[in-house]
Amino acid sequence: MQPNTLFYILVSIISISFIIDKILDTLNAKHFDDKIPAKLADVYDETAYKKSQAYKKTNEKFSNISSTFSIVLTLVFFFVDGFKYVDDFARSFTDNPILVALIFFGVIMLGSDILTTPFSYYKTFVIEEKFGFNKSTKKLFWLDKIKGWLMSILLGGGVLAIIIWFYQFAGKDFWIYAWALVAVFSLIMNMFYAKLIVPLFNKQTPLENGELKTAIENYAQKVGFTLNNIFVIDGSKRSTKANAYFSGFGSQKRITLFDTLINDLETDEIVAVLAHEVGHYKRKHIIFNLASSILLTGLTLFILSLFINSSLLSEALGVSIPSFHIGLIAFGILYSPISEITGLFMNYMSRKFEYQADNFAKETFEATPLITSLKKLSKNSLSNLTPHKAYVFMHYSHPTLLERIENLEK
Repeated sequence: MQPNTLFYILVSIISISFIIDKILDTLNAKHFDDKIPAKLADVYDETAYKKSQAYKKTNEKFSNISSTFSIVLTLVFFFVDGFKYVDDFARSFTDNPILVALIFFGVIMLGSDILTTPFSYYKTFVIEEKFGFNKSTKKLFWLDKIKGWLMSILLGGGVLAIIIWFYQFAGKDFWIYAWALVAVFSLIMNMFYAKLIVPLFNKQTPLENGELKTAIENYAQKVGFTLNNIFVIDGSKRSTKANAYFSGFGSQKRITLFDTLINDLETDEIVAVLAHEVGHYKRKHIIFNLASSILLTGLTLFILSLFINSSLLSEALGVSIPSFHIGLIAFGILYSPISEITGLFMNYMSRKFEYQADNFAKETFEATPLITSLKKLSKNSLSNLTPHKAYVFMHYSHPTLLERIENLEK
């Protein structure tokens, strides 16, 4: 295969992916004004429903503009040999492969972030502000941005440097060492994310003694779930949207409740949401997701090891000196259709797991408070109650609200 042929294959993959996404977005948008199903009729009153429609349409228009800007920028970068210029820039500082790769990705990621930051800023301080969701300040926005950059440099850059070092001494067998590294890193992040990363962005406090904590502890005892760590996170400093999540294993497992969730829901509804999260743990969903992620990473790295030595990957992007970092970009694009397929499978499993967690909550607590909590959370976040089936299949990690309620009412 000629480098020019591969170049156009890469461009085609990027373009086709964009077109498919736009088709799905358009199909989904056509259902924005659909009549709400009878089972969901009490989610919105007329005023709230009009607000949710306006929110969906505003976000869809914004998404079209931002994604079009992104694809145009990407294609222009490809056609003007952008990768070659950035690679030459990185090599003007050093010949060390690890440092060249770090400078290369640093320049691309920083440049991309700077160009897309205006969109992120507009989304937060115009759209989210207009619809009453934003609670962030401009100072917090920029602090989050700087912290995100530092995290990318330290964690992303560190992992990349070690993987390239593995490649230098192990050759095509580097994928085995890289797989082990990523597996250990994933385990550590899963175990200690709430302790190591979350405090950099949010304040977490133990749930105070009272009616809610007593209700949660009584439920945990009833289902034989040891729970010593129940935390409240100050999600309200950024948004009014609510959430709850489970993290960690063994003695490190914890439930984290957004303060907005506690404000929006009644005690029995919060316990029902928590019962759903406990269901994920009891049904081993967290272990499945972690194991699947590690296995898929191993498969990806193995396939990468078969192609990374090919100079064709670098030449296709206009770079004459073959290198790990250029090969990584070309491979990432070539692999994206496979990644899309595995993503569809993981979304399918995730939707299936959501049903199982809902059933666990229904069997060990009650269905009614979980239904009312889901309705309240959907209303408060102006959720789309009538998404297109194709859009759900491709993008949703959770069943629709209607599907979850029908399952809970069985």
